[in-house]
Amino acid sequence: MEKLEIGRLSNGRPVEKVSLKSKNGMTGEFLNYGCRIVRLTVPNRDGVFENVVLGHDSLAEYEAPGDVQGAVIGRFANRIAGGEFTVGGKSYHLAKNEGNNTLHSSSAGFQNRLWQVKETTDGGEPSVTFSLLSPDGDGGFPGNLRAEVTYTLTEDRSLRIDYRAETDAETPLNLTNHSYFNITGNAAKDVLGMELRVFSDAMTEADGGLIPTGRLLPVEGTPFDFRSAVPIGSQIGEPDPFLVLCGGYDVNYALNGPEGIKKAAELFDPQSGRVMLVMTDLPGIQVYTANSFAPGTVGFGGIKYQPHHAVCLETQYFPDSPHRPDFPYRNLVPGQRFHSATIFRFECR
Repeated sequence: MEKLEIGRLSNGRPVEKVSLKSKNGMTGEFLNYGCRIVRLTVPNRDGVFENVVLGHDSLAEYEAPGDVQGAVIGRFANRIAGGEFTVGGKSYHLAKNEGNNTLHSSSAGFQNRLWQVKETTDGGEPSVTFSLLSPDGDGGFPGNLRAEVTYTLTEDRSLRIDYRAETDAETPLNLTNHSYFNITGNAAKDVLGMELRVFSDAMTEADGGLIPTGRLLPVEGTPFDFRSAVPIGSQIGEPDPFLVLCGGYDVNYALNGPEGIKKAAELFDPQSGRVMLVMTDLPGIQVYTANSFAPGTVGFGGIKYQPHHAVCLETQYFPDSPHRPDFPYRNLVPGQRFHSATIFRFECR
């Protein structure tokens, strides 16, 4: 384990990077700015370790408006319709940053915060825990919320993410990680040839603002059917109105299976042999094929990131859940200790 100050934000505050390495050779690098995963190296079928997440060489690029690469999103990831919600009969208003809606809690999101490095552990399964205090009224949300995120490199070559939170007033909560994965190990390549499987029979129908209508749509017979592994690019160009609107996939899937840790998605790269299995205890997963980067977005080594050069697999509660009592979601309330886990397990074929 290594902890280093690597620079300062535009406001002068120092940023720390924590580097972990497991006995199986897997490594991870994490920033306290945005609680970000900035590098994750795993082997291909020939035993060559390469980085499988997108990122930047400079802190300034992570500070760019809207940049969420590798970050923890909160208080509420994804979208809230109208930038408002009601708790206890009182209406709360958020900044709107996507038309009339709020995406990823707008500029007040946890992705734009400097977290504290609370604890690190070394040994067979090294880990780092980051903590953040989000005060009452932060970004428009009620309650003093304390959040913790632990990243652990496990012996079975997994990255495990544990999310924990407590509040002193009822508040919406939806935490996810927004890593952009390219398991070829070369972010200059697109991900359209990778094979994706999603353990879901249905997706949430959404309107033109990507706000759920409340209906679940069967994926069978549609370009959104990943119940069996198929190349991501096999149907991404179909003239489906939603695919055209988004420029690719940007869909919440309702996961199959009971509560508790279950398979959510599996990604396979035939060239490198890498497999990434995603498991979670959350009810949904957003599949986003990196359909748009801000013009001029530059990654590691000067690579100019292009659409579809990564895929995000964001485990989550469904978008706009505070407005949908029929969705599998409840606000966090005082006295409740929120805990959720997501696991990214890497193998080779």
